[in-house]
Amino acid sequence: METRYFYVIRCILALTDILLVNICFAIGFDLSTAYDINFSHANYQYNLIVCNLLWFLSTGIHKLYIDVSIHSLVYIYKATRKSATLHFLLFIIFLFFSNQINFPRNFVLILYGNLIAGLLLSRFIGTAIITTLSKSYNIRKSVAVLGMNSGGLKLADYLLKQSTLKFVGFLDEHDTTKSNKSKTFSIKEKLRAAAESGIEEVFVSVDADKMNNLTDIIEEGEKNCIRLKFVPDLSALESNFKVDKMGNFTVLCARKEPLENIENRFKKRLFDIVVSLAVIVFIFSWLYPLLAIIIKLQSSGPVFFAQLRSGRNNKPFWCYKFRSMSLNSESDDRQATLNDARVTPIGRFMRKTSLDEFPQFFNVLLGYMSIVGPRPHMLSHTDQYSKIIDKYMVRHFLKPGITGWAQINGYRGETKDAGLMEKRVEHDIWYMEHWSVMLDLKIVFLTVINIFKGEKNAY
Repeated sequence: METRYFYVIRCILALTDILLVNICFAIGFDLSTAYDINFSHANYQYNLIVCNLLWFLSTGIHKLYIDVSIHSLVYIYKATRKSATLHFLLFIIFLFFSNQINFPRNFVLILYGNLIAGLLLSRFIGTAIITTLSKSYNIRKSVAVLGMNSGGLKLADYLLKQSTLKFVGFLDEHDTTKSNKSKTFSIKEKLRAAAESGIEEVFVSVDADKMNNLTDIIEEGEKNCIRLKFVPDLSALESNFKVDKMGNFTVLCARKEPLENIENRFKKRLFDIVVSLAVIVFIFSWLYPLLAIIIKLQSSGPVFFAQLRSGRNNKPFWCYKFRSMSLNSESDDRQATLNDARVTPIGRFMRKTSLDEFPQFFNVLLGYMSIVGPRPHMLSHTDQYSKIIDKYMVRHFLKPGITGWAQINGYRGETKDAGLMEKRVEHDIWYMEHWSVMLDLKIVFLTVINIFKGEKNAY
């Protein structure tokens, strides 16, 4: 979609930025030597090279000069701010670890003061130039959308925000034809009219059930020298599709799942191992004997309670807890309720503070669970709710967790009706589609806070 004009502008942006970095560095050196005679020319050259390399690294990380960035002025400003901030941090870290503690502080202030001012000025000038060129000369590519469906409306909204494109409108905005034959004829006429008006590209938003009826449109577009780009409208399928590549094949994944990426799974697994080991060594080691004695004194039976629960990909696993109830025959089918007579005094305290869940850190260490994820349900409940709640089994794409997004939002404990379980499933799926390391840390932090605050549904 990028025209040669905007390619040149993108190159000029990169060249002027690196020139600006060098000019600001030179100004900082000249002004600093007036106050610090130890700031040698050799020192200047060495640090200048590093400063340039760090600028390339910072802008590369934040993708300031890629073709996508030039399409949005907002993106350019954000990427510039992030790149300058990262450059400052990296340069300070470099000075510290290269034992340049006596490096003139006034130099750093002059360098980044001038650099920030220069970047802001260059962005304002660049914006003014692009605006002027766009108004005075035809440097933007004229594009239109064919297909006034929900996907087409979203596509039009996106195209309107692209500074390098001139969105003309919908080709079928006033199309009132009914029959397929007349509609095909109408589209051909509109493509001819589009070509005559100077439109170079047409984005065709195609309904999923009509993707096999495109031959006439393609032939007519190419006949009129219009480049056609097809954007399937999959919104009617009510799924958050993700485009992936498999060899030479383009694959539409039904859901966005960050944890399908092996690097993300490695990060999550590393987090699980480190945290579970820390809890087992520093907390569980002394907590276990204390709770074991009290549990044994208040009711007969084992210290631990083991139950088969639904794991990742619906594979059952043994989930461990501190036993919080007296021995009973309903534990595999009946949830704990308010003022449940089966719960022991120490069990009530453990449930309120979530101490009964601590043995599950062994489940995490063994790889059957994660610190954060959908809570594992009893097999009988999985069988029950999978039949009455849509998308219930989607939550089993992930490893179950000790805590989760649903739990910190209040959906924990007894589910008295299917509506509460639907909300829990909804939150579990949202977590699966929006996973990040920071989200996991947030959930763990809020879980700890809730333990000290106490939760009304924990009984």
